[in-house]
Amino acid sequence: MATSPCSSSGVSSSSSSGLGADAGLEIRTRSVEQTLVPLVSQITTLINHKDKPKRSDKTLQAIQRVGQAVNLAVGRFVTVGEAIANENHELKEEMSIACIEARRAGETIAQLTDVASLDHPESDSHITIFTDKTGVVKAARLLLSSVTKVLVLADRIVIKQIITSRNKVLATMEQLEKVSSFQEFVQIFSQFGNEMVEFAHLTGDRQNDLKDEKKKARMAASRAVLEKCTMMLLTASKTCLRHPDCESARINKDGVFHRMRLALEQVIEIVTDSRPNGENELPPISIYSAIREFKNKVESLRGNLCFLSKENLSTMLEVILEHTEDFTDSAYTSHEHREHILELTKQAKMELEQLVSVWMQAQNQKTKDLMEDLEVAILKTCQCMNELKREVHSAATSLAADLLKYHTDHMVLKALKITGVEGNLEAVAEYTCKLSEQKEQLVEMCRLLRHVSGTEPLEITCIHAEDTFQVTGPQIISAAETLALHPSSKIAKENLEVFCEAWESQLSDMSMLLREINDVFEGRRGEKRVYLSLPRPGKHNANLKALKPVKLDTEEQAKIAKLGLELHLLTSDVDSETEKWEDQENEIVQHGQGMSSMAYSMYLFTRGEGLLKTTQDLFHQAEIFATEGTKLASALHAFSAQVHDDDKPLLLLEAEKLISMCKQLQITAKASVQGKSATFTKVDACILKTRNAMTLLCQLLPLCWKLLRKNKAGNGCLKPAPPWREDRIQTGTNAHTPERRAESFGIKSLENHVTNMTFLESK
Repeated sequence: MATSPCSSSGVSSSSSSGLGADAGLEIRTRSVEQTLVPLVSQITTLINHKDKPKRSDKTLQAIQRVGQAVNLAVGRFVTVGEAIANENHELKEEMSIACIEARRAGETIAQLTDVASLDHPESDSHITIFTDKTGVVKAARLLLSSVTKVLVLADRIVIKQIITSRNKVLATMEQLEKVSSFQEFVQIFSQFGNEMVEFAHLTGDRQNDLKDEKKKARMAASRAVLEKCTMMLLTASKTCLRHPDCESARINKDGVFHRMRLALEQVIEIVTDSRPNGENELPPISIYSAIREFKNKVESLRGNLCFLSKENLSTMLEVILEHTEDFTDSAYTSHEHREHILELTKQAKMELEQLVSVWMQAQNQKTKDLMEDLEVAILKTCQCMNELKREVHSAATSLAADLLKYHTDHMVLKALKITGVEGNLEAVAEYTCKLSEQKEQLVEMCRLLRHVSGTEPLEITCIHAEDTFQVTGPQIISAAETLALHPSSKIAKENLEVFCEAWESQLSDMSMLLREINDVFEGRRGEKRVYLSLPRPGKHNANLKALKPVKLDTEEQAKIAKLGLELHLLTSDVDSETEKWEDQENEIVQHGQGMSSMAYSMYLFTRGEGLLKTTQDLFHQAEIFATEGTKLASALHAFSAQVHDDDKPLLLLEAEKLISMCKQLQITAKASVQGKSATFTKVDACILKTRNAMTLLCQLLPLCWKLLRKNKAGNGCLKPAPPWREDRIQTGTNAHTPERRAESFGIKSLENHVTNMTFLESK
């Protein structure tokens, strides 16, 4: 894939072309960036022509055609920009100026590349002279700048739509807070649900379009809060209406409204790239980030001994050692890990002292021996940092694994539900204390995991998880107290169930997050394939209400949506089966998880979400899925050689079926098609064949697990399975990336809230 022509601060290009950047324009979305690709390509063709004094007539005509094509494309583009300006008066002046500049620059390029207008006539039928390259460069710079300005201004319309949608949601929320009757609440909540669905669509598109991965992760976290809180708002409000004099019910409802407002505000901060009161966002620095920066500075001493001071390095190490106190001071860190971390911090100080000593000597006298000593000191310092990094990672992840395993049974939540229905206030108070203790453990776990998460999006996910536990814990307690005070209330019972489900869901998300963090640490997580979305039809068209791509007809949509939903359910089944395996490094598990991950991406495609933006992306993903399935079949054959059981022939038969299915999927995905109808047929076939393979996978995994357990019980253990290769290239999208968790603001679930309003009737 060609390198993108745009940077975050403007349009960049090669210095040879002489095209400058407009530092005042910041391109934050992929759609704006990619709209410029064809234009930059055409202009680059003109600018980078070979500077020969003689040119054939064919070359000049080619240059003239390119110049005319650029001018025509700019003309059409400007027409759309002018239409947008007419419909948005607050941007009309800026947009009109940018359109005039773009049209003028396009016409200039066409004139300068017109063979008939060249100052020097041709000497013969095959040769002429192209003189005014400087004029083309100047016009090209103006054109790129003005077109970029038009696109950025058009993008403001999208931001304005999101802000308008948010304002509508907030206004309706204020009405919901003040209602005093069920009938009025039902009517207003129906409107609120529709507005939330619109907001979900707009922010989902924006999230997928953002270039900045940190902003993407923050948007995903905010949208996840909004989805879960929508159902909480429903049941908490109903409880308050049913028990208007109950203080705990009021506290419960107020907490939901407050959290939704914060999430809505964060979405606006992300899309407008602003902070309240102009304050800068300064996220806490993780120990991983501090170690990485420290190591980079230390290693740079090889090339330059004088670019930083010893005080600078000492300060950086102090920051790292301060972060280790989060681990050593934690009541949940094991004694063994605490001792190892303390030992490594002492060693780090000693290594830095030795490094500084040799470094100071080398500055005064660059002898061979001193430079060799410096190299040894650098290596030892970096090695100590690596060991410290490994130790804190082990401390955080082992604590997380233990806590998640311990709380899997949700015994405290179950006890709260039972004692609440019994109206046993004393028992509820006892279990709320236990839940508070559990909350503190999980919050501490999230804080430590953030230090070792390895990537900024995962750090943001850890912070979001910490906030969720902090907020949801007290909300469960207030909901349980309400139920204990009104034990016969069905709505109070339903309300407690909703908050408990949110807690359980977050614990489940933590298991996936832990696996992702371990994958990043161990290098098993390959770079995910980047899918850049080209502008969709209508995105910047004059009819601003039609911001959706060309749609399939109703029957086609329904068919694809049904297949997508089946894929989603199958991926959940596969994930549940792979969770049973003790050895998560087993090749069968790894390939199964990879297939599930890719099938999930295809499901998101059916919803217009995720990384797969075009049908070509889908077909490419289907090919990779088939390849992963073939690798799984090979692993199954290797596994069958280790077992002796009556089910072995069945395992081999199913493996052969999988190979056949994957071959058919490969053929379908690679087949060339043209036209809307043929493309739909191919999309349908790819998803259908993927679904069939996933169905077979759901049968294979429990069969393998049963054989594994049976052989362990009968023969002591299996022969070692072929080791998982750490250098294996993962071509699939990881099943537990922030992108997958970002899907959590589910449009379907919100639409269900709107359609199932019958639950709001008075009970």
